Amino acid sequence: MTLHLFSSRINHRRFLVVPALLALLLSLAPEFALALAPPARTEAATVAATPPGAVISSGHRLATEAGLQILAEGGNAFDAAVAVSSTLSVVEPISSGLGGGGFFLLHDARTGKDVMLDAREYAPESATPAAFLDKNGELDRDRSVNGPWSAGIPGLPAALVELAGKHGRLPLAQSLAPSIRIARDGFPVYARMAKGYQSRREVMERYPGTRAVYLRNGKPIAEGDIFRQPELAHTLELLASKGFDGFYRGETARKLLKGVKQAGGRWTAEELAGYRVKQRTPLSFDYHGWKITTAPPPSSGGIALVEMLQILEPWKLEELDEAHRIHLVVEAMRRAYRDRTFFLGDPDFVDMPLAVLASRDYAQGLRATIHPDKATPSDLLSGKPTPLEDDETTHFSIIDAQGNRVGATQTVNLLYGSGLIPAGTGVLLNNEMDDFALKPGTPNAFGVMGYEANAPKAGKRMLSSMTPTFMESPDRVVVLGTPGGSRIITMVLLGILGYDAGLSPQQVSALPRYHHQWLPDVISAESGAFSTQVADALKAMGHEVDLPGDTAAGGRGSSHVWGSLQTVMWDRKAGTLSGGSDPRNPVAEARVVEQASP
Repeated sequence: MTLHLFSSRINHRRFLVVPALLALLLSLAPEFALALAPPARTEAATVAATPPGAVISSGHRLATEAGLQILAEGGNAFDAAVAVSSTLSVVEPISSGLGGGGFFLLHDARTGKDVMLDAREYAPESATPAAFLDKNGELDRDRSVNGPWSAGIPGLPAALVELAGKHGRLPLAQSLAPSIRIARDGFPVYARMAKGYQSRREVMERYPGTRAVYLRNGKPIAEGDIFRQPELAHTLELLASKGFDGFYRGETARKLLKGVKQAGGRWTAEELAGYRVKQRTPLSFDYHGWKITTAPPPSSGGIALVEMLQILEPWKLEELDEAHRIHLVVEAMRRAYRDRTFFLGDPDFVDMPLAVLASRDYAQGLRATIHPDKATPSDLLSGKPTPLEDDETTHFSIIDAQGNRVGATQTVNLLYGSGLIPAGTGVLLNNEMDDFALKPGTPNAFGVMGYEANAPKAGKRMLSSMTPTFMESPDRVVVLGTPGGSRIITMVLLGILGYDAGLSPQQVSALPRYHHQWLPDVISAESGAFSTQVADALKAMGHEVDLPGDTAAGGRGSSHVWGSLQTVMWDRKAGTLSGGSDPRNPVAEARVVEQASP
């Protein structure tokens, strides 16, 4: 496996080796042999023709339509990404928006270069750890997830400007036109949106700006209502006409600052105007003949994928029974998530031993600690739990007729973010500050903890699980990604393994999902993901298995699924395009269109 990594701040002396207890575990384990194969050689990708058209998969059909419209008007994948992203910001306020941020993984077909636009939010100067403690010195939960103190400086509008200005072919105003129209004219409220509002209603109705958007004659939005957002349309129009200054300076900025101040928070004009998208070099490595390109820090996903796939690479997973295959994948997850907790953060602030974490020797050492028939207790991997990100995120994937591609994951964190819309903007602010370790060793909203590497500082970006990813083999090109909080990384892992096994995009998007994140020491799984026999076999190996929807397998009986994986594939050998839209999301859509390459 060849690895290409960029890290300007590597300090090997700060790296912590695998605990000695693991070596003891290995010495106590009986000898064993599993079906092993030498690492596959990566053959040079053949030069292929351009795709026969374009394909877009997104979390909402209106966003997919917006992207296809921009392609039909002469735009490329990057112009379409502006349209899809901004439209998702209008139609999926539960998941993302102009008040949030995201990661945009880009491939330029003309140059062959990959880049990631890091549009993650960052901490304002006022957001010190002490600002999130109550009078007893405990974490103030309400402040960390609700209202102005929970919001980082938004990054998504800057990413849209950067996409259009540096990568697109069309004016920003043209690519934003569909989202402006939909914000002004409205769209039908869907079930998840209405249900999510009810769960956040108490918080959202604290703020006059939010009430003005979400209440009609005192009544909240309901499924089937036409949801119009004229103030958001105006904010998008200012962004379209003035670019960066249309959001981060001038009228919109003044309204944002006023709304945050009136709600009790502290942002400054300098912090807004000082926001910049960061261009990051993606992580790139080989797995079974695939070139995998994925998100670098401050995403934790890429490094975790490198670790997990390098651990798994020598095993012939397809020759194992289902329980043992899941066992090995879970053990790889367990080890990668432990490292995620301690070492990863914003690369502009934190020294990270990326080269060590991603090395073949390190993966070999971790692999040697995995027993073929027994779970490794997580308390033998010393440490404490992992910072998370909520399920309410969104992802889209694009390939255009020139072979350009975009994988983008964007979010406002929790359901409807902070709940705060500064009056007159229509912009729902994120609550990403809770993704920092606001008080080391104290669980955040999801019952998990973080440490110094992910502590808040002015201008620092919080750790994320968002993992937009490309896969490329001699005959196939794939883009995939998903929402799902800390489960994003393991869903992308399962998607990669699915494509490696020869599945189609739709089959990959529908794969049953399971997850292990080191602590809590439990395999969580979707309803119906495991049969009773597989669950019993995993339990016999020492795994705790949480099956919420399957009472026959020992679960609690409530239905539970997660994620909304959106993926597209160009089969260069067959000359076809295809997309997979997650069946768990009834408003998502993948669509292929014929489009001549200019």
